[in-house]
Amino acid sequence: MRELLVRLAIKYHGSYHQIKKALKKQEDPGDIPLQQALTIVDEDYPSVLLQLKYPPFVLFWQGNKELLRQKMVAIVGSRNSCDYGIEATRRIARLIGEKYVIVSGMAKGIDAIAHCNSRKTVGVLGNGLDIHYPFCNDALYKYMKEYQLLITEYPLGTAPRKEHFPFRNRIMAALAEKVIVTQAREKSGTMVTVEEALDLGRDIYVVPYRLGDENGLGCNRLIQQGAEIIVL
Repeated sequence: MRELLVRLAIKYHGSYHQIKKALKKQEDPGDIPLQQALTIVDEDYPSVLLQLKYPPFVLFWQGNKELLRQKMVAIVGSRNSCDYGIEATRRIARLIGEKYVIVSGMAKGIDAIAHCNSRKTVGVLGNGLDIHYPFCNDALYKYMKEYQLLITEYPLGTAPRKEHFPFRNRIMAALAEKVIVTQAREKSGTMVTVEEALDLGRDIYVVPYRLGDENGLGCNRLIQQGAEIIVL
């Protein structure tokens, strides 16, 4: 069964709905070469992912898979990070990194800062492991593959697509015990992760911003709605 899942994931470029349809039809994907992967039928598949409406059938991975067994906190925020958001992310990642694995999305900005300032960290991708997107994080990708962990629903060769990123955010939300938002504008992709986390009953912690600071309007809105405030 696990080999079938991996081959279907490769054939359909990680598309959850196409894999599900193929399973219902009992489709034979043929003798597609396998890739290193963790499947939903494996004993070491993270059980928290089963809480999702659409738990990933397959996770391709590279690095230290044992990190998935440890407690995680997600740190998320804007790609266009401001100095205040960067400093807050650095301090928080270093502070909680002694106790938790930090999970984030390998984007430029807040995600990259969180990964770079964590002792143990997991990156969740919206593309194949062989594609370093964004390329400005090329060195971080190489470091993560050797010393940390990268996971993705998408097999080798799968290019980043706009729709991949909000869908991958559900994995970050499920893996984390808590979600920390260090920078978010009023309309931000970060909010997709927050919404997923709230649906799963996760606690949300937010860095407050000065009144009128557009970089943090989303953060202040979350606080207004009941999120916990982080005071450093």
